[in-house]
Amino acid sequence: MEILFALLVGTATGVLSAFGVGGGTLLLIYLSVFTGVPQQTAQGINLLYFLPASLASLPSHFKNGFIDRTALLPAILCGLISTALFAFLATGLETGLMRRFFGVFLLVIGLYELFGYKTAGEDARRPNASHH
Repeated sequence: MEILFALLVGTATGVLSAFGVGGGTLLLIYLSVFTGVPQQTAQGINLLYFLPASLASLPSHFKNGFIDRTALLPAILCGLISTALFAFLATGLETGLMRRFFGVFLLVIGLYELFGYKTAGEDARRPNASHH
């Protein structure tokens, strides 16, 4: 039963990751809360999970024109630099403090998704947005 649930979680987070919704965040929650994996270990697993998941969805996103090629190089460079810096900093943090930071992060993102300001352009890109 435990393996079946893990397969279900892996499938669900894979589907969400393909849509760019944040399957990795859900995987972190599952690993750290439900399986008791330490958060730093869960983050490492999440990074390894993210690589093949993102590579699998890239051809579809390129084909459908969802990749802004002008923003690609600056985003990659800034992402690599900030990831390296903050991964180094995170290894020195106590697990409890890191969990609290992650909890606050999830709350802020959740509140933003519920109540955040959306421009007209964002509404047009959302498949379930109502058009007036």
